[in-house]
Amino acid sequence: MARAFPFRRRASPYRQEQSSARREIVTAEGLRLTLTLASRGARAGALIVDMFLIGLTMLVTTLLLGWLGRGIVMPIPAKGAHSPEQALAETLMVLWIIAMFLFRSAWFLYFELGPRGATPGKRLMNIRIAARPGGDGSADRLSAEAVIARNLMRDVELFMPFVFIGAAFTAGSDPTLAGVASAVWFGIFALFPFFNRDRLRCGDIIAGTWVVETPRTKLDAALSLGKAGEGISTVTGAHYRFSDEDLAIYGEYELKVLEQILRDDRPQALAEVTEAICRKIGWTSGRGDERAFLEAYYTQLRARLETGMRLGKRKADKFS
Repeated sequence: MARAFPFRRRASPYRQEQSSARREIVTAEGLRLTLTLASRGARAGALIVDMFLIGLTMLVTTLLLGWLGRGIVMPIPAKGAHSPEQALAETLMVLWIIAMFLFRSAWFLYFELGPRGATPGKRLMNIRIAARPGGDGSADRLSAEAVIARNLMRDVELFMPFVFIGAAFTAGSDPTLAGVASAVWFGIFALFPFFNRDRLRCGDIIAGTWVVETPRTKLDAALSLGKAGEGISTVTGAHYRFSDEDLAIYGEYELKVLEQILRDDRPQALAEVTEAICRKIGWTSGRGDERAFLEAYYTQLRARLETGMRLGKRKADKFS
């Protein structure tokens, strides 16, 4: 099974609890990124919001189709005859069945296959789904197959117990026994995130996904970089200026990661990230001048993202 990189235990219980939600992955470019797992409460809240919106949408659709068919009077047709009113009523019924299926099943697929990887409920809770890393810590982009797999499992985890209860009432079986069995069924899957360190539900385990926090819309206060932040190296005197195409590759999430790397100021990490960015944009940076290069890139990328925000355009990450 895929596992994130292990973390060293810390002396402080509070710090250990805080760090237990952080995971490190390696992107396709070789860049090490730190993610924070979404809390179980945030995931539950997102599901409640989504289910409420799905139910509301179903209700509005039902009322709308009912309003469209309110004037239909279906007289008893002659044997073998098929009246226009009956055909219209059957069409509306088919549309209703299709709409109910799509709202229940395609809601999560549509939104989670989008660039943000999040339903309205997840966006409200500032979380999203992401691909879990493999055994070497590397993570690929979230695939459609993974999203489909995790959402097919939701039928087993969430909807099947209710279908089981409904079938028991319809068949005239013992509803009490069916209710107990359904409650146990639902409870087993609902408690899944409490019994693994990555807070995964069964669908996440099968699909190779997890749910992580997303960056806030408002960027944190900028680092104070002085002359280096203006793109001028204090070591070599080089003047780093990046084109819009060079900066368009990354988004808010990568900016946040780059800021953390600059704050940590670890030479190996600075060199790895500089190499990854240079490889991506087709640049070369002088050896030993990695920090100046990254400070200039950070400043100019931040300015570009803030300008986009003022114009109502967001770039959450490099996949957006």
